[in-house]
Amino acid sequence: MRRTLLLLLLTVPAGTALSQIAATLSGTVTDTTGAPISNANVFIATSTVGTTTDDAGRYTIPGVGLGTLRLVVSSVGYQSQHEDLFVREARVYTRDFQLHEKVYELGALTVTADNRRWKRQLERFTELFIGESPNARQTKILNPEVIDFSGRGGEFRAQSSEPLIIENRGLGYKLTYFLNEFVSEPTSTRWDGEPLFEPLEPSSAEESAQWNARRDSAFYGSFRHFLLAVINDQVEEQGYRIYSSPGSGGTPALQRGQAGFGNTSNRFPIKASEIIRAGSGPDERILDFQGFIDIVYVNELETAAFLALQRRTGRARYQTSTIRLDKGATVVDLKGDTLDPYGVTFYGGYFAYERVGDQMPREYRPWIADSSY
Repeated sequence: MRRTLLLLLLTVPAGTALSQIAATLSGTVTDTTGAPISNANVFIATSTVGTTTDDAGRYTIPGVGLGTLRLVVSSVGYQSQHEDLFVREARVYTRDFQLHEKVYELGALTVTADNRRWKRQLERFTELFIGESPNARQTKILNPEVIDFSGRGGEFRAQSSEPLIIENRGLGYKLTYFLNEFVSEPTSTRWDGEPLFEPLEPSSAEESAQWNARRDSAFYGSFRHFLLAVINDQVEEQGYRIYSSPGSGGTPALQRGQAGFGNTSNRFPIKASEIIRAGSGPDERILDFQGFIDIVYVNELETAAFLALQRRTGRARYQTSTIRLDKGATVVDLKGDTLDPYGVTFYGGYFAYERVGDQMPREYRPWIADSSY
């Protein structure tokens, strides 16, 4: 209860101004000849908000809250497109899209008992993409046959001919994931794609309560929660400590074994005001810092699953993550959304550990489980 009350004080003043005023997104989707594309998916990335185009290729999404968003358009057989927007006014925003055909040269996707290599690749992809947390272990890709794998040396790639249908029984969501690219290398794993969320129907009141509790837990300590704390200058009240790591030489402090709270060797505490500044308007902030920063969440310890994955023994430490702005300063709205969803890179710790299996819709808040927020 204490954390919920703190978060209400933290976010309601900012969120109210943005959520009480709504805009509308509309436009058309055509192919390169100008012919309309019907039944194309048009949605706000990482949300439950979306629609499909009609026979004339038209779409309309009403009731869009102000702030940053990524508008995604995707249709089977075409290259998906997106546009990052900062919706500042309650008006109609018109965005038209022209999609190009996409041709896949997939390998043999028939899964048989003898196709052991493909199954091993699927297991590896699932661990890297979905994750290995308790929620991830209750998450399943329902149509793995649309995925093809490739790569040589230490590189591992995946592509899909259709959107991935993912069922997360840990958090109670069905995801339609439009995966554009997935690449894993010895030192990094990255992917480009956008999910559309749909709440699952709980089988009982008990399961509904479990989902709500897990969703709250997934929110607290997340990157969005951290950004909201920074924006509202309530970092310590929300359980966070921030440290800079100058002189890291391109190696995150977390990877040098300096991750535990209380171990401040070569780390320097910094304030929220040192990494965020005012933007061009009252509803905009700029996240801006140099090098790496370590984010320590002192309200929760590392879980047993995380320690096992890290092959660490001994006492659990406070959850710690290392981030960097590889593209430079990035725009953030008052709801904790970045204009560029990939403007912040997670270099280690909990933000990197919790992957698609722990991902939540952008509109979710612990005090209001209704996705209409």
